[in-house]
Amino acid sequence: MSKDRYWRAISIDSISPDHFPSVALYLKSSGNYVLYKAPERMFTVEDQRRLERNFTEFLYVRSGDMELLNEFMESNLTEMLAREELSSMAKGRLLYQTAVNCVIDMFESPEESANLQRCCNIVQHMLQYAASDPHPLASLHTITNHNFYIFSHTVQVTALCLLVHERIYDLAPDELLDMGLGSLVHDYGMTFITNEVLDKNDALTDIEYYKVKQHTQKGYEYLKHSGKYGEVALNIVRYHHERYDGNGYPTGIKGDEIPRSGQVSALCDVYCALIMDRAYRKAISHAEAIRLMGEQTQKGAFNPQLFKQFAEIVNEQKLA
Repeated sequence: MSKDRYWRAISIDSISPDHFPSVALYLKSSGNYVLYKAPERMFTVEDQRRLERNFTEFLYVRSGDMELLNEFMESNLTEMLAREELSSMAKGRLLYQTAVNCVIDMFESPEESANLQRCCNIVQHMLQYAASDPHPLASLHTITNHNFYIFSHTVQVTALCLLVHERIYDLAPDELLDMGLGSLVHDYGMTFITNEVLDKNDALTDIEYYKVKQHTQKGYEYLKHSGKYGEVALNIVRYHHERYDGNGYPTGIKGDEIPRSGQVSALCDVYCALIMDRAYRKAISHAEAIRLMGEQTQKGAFNPQLFKQFAEIVNEQKLA
């Protein structure tokens, strides 16, 4: 297991000189974590200015300190996102970093009401941010190199799903919230797959690929059994790997038999996967991702009209 799994990146925009929990902060240098601030020392304005002068975007905390830090960040998120001195990019980093931290806990205990409420609050903040900022996805890439793939991918897919639904469809607030929750847990079934398979650097065997394909149905069954999730959310979990021509999984349904939320999340999932580094391949550019998805659409993988609308939205954002 990589030692990076024991650390979490924290945007310096979320570290306030006025008040911050008593946790140790570390710098990352040449793959090593070096103590920057001991728990008993205050984080000062001079610390903030020094880090900014050195173009330091992130400090790190031990994963064991995250419960205290999450409570602080989530309880102060509304106030921090309202700070006029913070740029839109800084607010995005802060929001998405808080979302990643929340999703990690959600994946550990998705049936807990407290985690569900935390994610509801995060989705509400993401919706407000998407509605108020012309480029709400611009800061997403800043978090992806600082947290392991599955959680960063989940937040990226959620932000994009929210944006696409907000731009294309006139949905009631409750349905948007359910769609956001479903996006946050769309890959929950991956928790049933071993790290040996998830982190494999070369091609999967047929048996390994079969196991990976089970994540949609297993995630759906577990979350449905919990009784905490609505139909819209569960549809995203189950159907985000279905394809318009019927060549997807787990059910092989096709066309508009696939729920709208499943079709949108499929596009967002593929796009976000292409533009992020994976264990077995490097990320590709935004333009290349759209080109490849366009080819897949011509072959029947996605609804052509929906893909056209999707491409117009992400062309405005240019995530990579």
